[in-house]
Amino acid sequence: MARRALVTGATGLLGRQVLQAFQRGGWDVVGTGFSRAKPPVIRKLDLADSTAISALLDEVKPEVVVHCAANRFPDKCDADPEGARALNVEATRVLFQETSSRNIFLIYISTDYVFPGKPGEAPYEVDASTQPPNLYGQTKRDGEKAILEQDQDNKDKLLGVVLRVPLLYGKAEDPKESAVNVLLDALWKAQEKGAQIEMDDWAQRYPTNTEDVGRVCHDIAIKYLEAGDAHGRAHLPKILQFSSEDRFTKYEICHLLAEIMGLPLHGMVANKEGNGPKASVQRPYDTHLSTKALRDLGIDIGTQDFQAWW
Repeated sequence: MARRALVTGATGLLGRQVLQAFQRGGWDVVGTGFSRAKPPVIRKLDLADSTAISALLDEVKPEVVVHCAANRFPDKCDADPEGARALNVEATRVLFQETSSRNIFLIYISTDYVFPGKPGEAPYEVDASTQPPNLYGQTKRDGEKAILEQDQDNKDKLLGVVLRVPLLYGKAEDPKESAVNVLLDALWKAQEKGAQIEMDDWAQRYPTNTEDVGRVCHDIAIKYLEAGDAHGRAHLPKILQFSSEDRFTKYEICHLLAEIMGLPLHGMVANKEGNGPKASVQRPYDTHLSTKALRDLGIDIGTQDFQAWW
C-alpha cells in the first residue's frame, strides 16, 4: 500500500515541486491551495479554519505533511503584517497541533532569513542564534517556534522538523513567483532606450532549485518515517538546512542571464550600497546555510548547476 502525503501551498513555486517529488516516489499525494486550488489533487483549504484542517487530515490520513504555504515575500509581509503573522505563524501553530495530535509527521519549510546575515558570520549551522532582519524572517522564526516549542513539551517524541531553505528558483507559472525568475523581467526592461535599472550587487544569494528542495523533502520524510514512530525518531535532528553552494548577487545573476541570452547589460546599474536608510525592507548580507545536518543523515545535498539550468 502506497504511503500518503499532504502538501500545503501545493499551487505555489515550491509546493508544486514537492508534490511532484512525492508522486515520483510512488506516494499518494494530496495538495492544498486556496485561490488556485484544482480538485481532486489540489484541494481548497483555508489554513485559518482549524475545523477544515481537521476534517481534511481525517479524510486524507497522511503519514507526513509538508507545510509549504506561506507569505514568503518580505515586501508583502511589511505591507500586511497581520496577514503575514496569521499565515506564517498562527496557521502553522494550528496545523501542527492538528498533525501532532494524530501522530502525523510534519515538515515545516522555513527560511535563511531567520539569521541576521552580518558580514563574516555565514555559513550558519542549525543551532546558530536566530536574529531576523525583517518582519518576514520574524514570522518564519515564530513559525519555527510553534513547531519546536510544542515538540519540547514531548521530549521523548519527534513530531515535526524545520527545514530552512534560501532564495528559490525553478519552473514558474509566472516569473513573479520567484525573486530569481523575475529578474528576467528586469533584464528585458534594461534593454529599453535610456534605461538605468538599479540592481542589488551587495547581498550574497544562493539560488536553489525547487526540484532539489522537493527531492530533499521526500528524502527527509523517508529517513524520519523509517526511524519508526514519534518515539523512535526522537534522536533525530529537529532543524535541517538545505542550500546550493552557487553564490551570486542579483546583479551577477542578471549578468549571467544576459550572457546566456546574448543581451547587453548597459541599461542596468550595479548598486553596491546595501541597506540604505530609504530601503523599504532591511535585507541581510549573507545568510548562507550549512547543510551539515543533512549530510550527517546521509541525505543527498546535491543541487542543479544554476547556469546550466537556464
